[in-house]
Amino acid sequence: MTLLNSDTELRPISFQHEEGRRIYERSLRFILLLAVSRCFPGARLRIEHSIGYGLYFQLSGRRVVQGDAKLIEDTMREIVDNDLPFVRSRWTRQQAVDYFNSLAWSDKADLLSYLPSDMFNIYECGGLAEYFYGAMLPSTGWVPAFSLRYYPPGLILQMPGPQDPSSPAPYTPRPKHMATFFESNDWCRILGCRNAADLNHLIAKGELREFIRVNEALHDKSLSAIADDVLRMDARAVFVAGPSSSGKTTTANRLKVQLRVLGLHPVLISMDNFYLNRPDVPKDENGELDLESLYALDIDLFRSTIRSLLDGRETPLPEYDFSTGMRHDGATTLRIGRDQPLIVEGIHGLNPVLHEGFARGEICKFYLSELTCLNLDDHNRIRTTDARLLRRVVRDYQFRGTQPHKTLAMWDSVRRGEEKWIFPFQEQADIVFNTALHYELPVLKPFAYQMLRQVPPEDPCYFLAMRLIQILSYFSPAPEDVLAEIPPLSILREFIGGNTFYN
Repeated sequence: MTLLNSDTELRPISFQHEEGRRIYERSLRFILLLAVSRCFPGARLRIEHSIGYGLYFQLSGRRVVQGDAKLIEDTMREIVDNDLPFVRSRWTRQQAVDYFNSLAWSDKADLLSYLPSDMFNIYECGGLAEYFYGAMLPSTGWVPAFSLRYYPPGLILQMPGPQDPSSPAPYTPRPKHMATFFESNDWCRILGCRNAADLNHLIAKGELREFIRVNEALHDKSLSAIADDVLRMDARAVFVAGPSSSGKTTTANRLKVQLRVLGLHPVLISMDNFYLNRPDVPKDENGELDLESLYALDIDLFRSTIRSLLDGRETPLPEYDFSTGMRHDGATTLRIGRDQPLIVEGIHGLNPVLHEGFARGEICKFYLSELTCLNLDDHNRIRTTDARLLRRVVRDYQFRGTQPHKTLAMWDSVRRGEEKWIFPFQEQADIVFNTALHYELPVLKPFAYQMLRQVPPEDPCYFLAMRLIQILSYFSPAPEDVLAEIPPLSILREFIGGNTFYN
């Protein structure tokens, strides 16, 4: 509790608010950690990543079996029923480091040693203390809605969805999503970097250059294999889709290069050129233009244009002028041959409405996103949406002249559009690629940190800006001379500049 000693404007936070859900999740993770420590003393818990409205985690030091889910969940419910308080207190850095080292939580102790503060807010509950990088609920009784599911070799902690905080959201299987995360976790093993402190150690030892080379080589190898898959599928068109700031444009261009290596001559087409003229774009519930909607596109024109191209006809192509909001039909014409697959890039590439009229074997659906698998520490993940937003803040400021507070203000609308128009179709993809780079946050920090500090306290997005600043504060900045090691075709160059695809 903080004592207010001056006039202050208070804004309530509910579960419908993003920060409200994060507070709920932190509190639930503490209950999970406490239950695991009681059920399996000595087992080490690691939160790996999100999966829908759930969290996937594993236990090291113990082979997880089916009955573990019920045992842990029953223990968690007992903790909730006892309504144990989350007690906040201030600890010195040395006090916190000594405590976490005593539990063999070296990942957390190491990270605290990099932070500038000498004092930390530590929460205690049920005889266990933890640092969760944010506020908690008053007590365990405030966290009644959850469930646990066995998902070998780990488990999934299912949380409520934003519309109904009273019960855990239904579980939706996402095997392709999970397989991509498992591959990314294998990259963590290869790179020897799973948490923020690991990356800070590499920077301190002057080893970031080599780290960047290996990380980029993993991307190259994966994209080469994807090009082989496309060739085997004999697809005439590759629909490249993904949420905001996932690196769609650069990935589409890199795939084009890899297909050239295989003897093909791909042609890139942007779905953005099929936008309706601005007066015809549908509006959202607030009366604003809804550019995230599928129906902001001229769907009939898109389907007929792609069909005509695949049939080998000379086809007029539209071109959209974002400065005027108007489309120029027939700006150019194109005819493609049998060795010229189309690479069609746009956020709606997985939507089945756009696939009508095409045979199943004609198109390949390629989904990509920035699925961060680097954690702050074993118990605190970095959300993929935060990593994407940091990318977008830097790109919009540098190349679109958009101030950070405006990018932040649009983010809720962008996220609603993703939830409605993109994420429901991700499991329909033929290929999934993770565009995250393990080294990107130390590189983005020198760009984004000062940008975000420009957001004034009275701005509605100030809280969000401070949250992103806090994430960046846990990382050492990449040395300026190391930035030259980032290849000109790197996905990260799309956001920080220097990508030669766009020269």
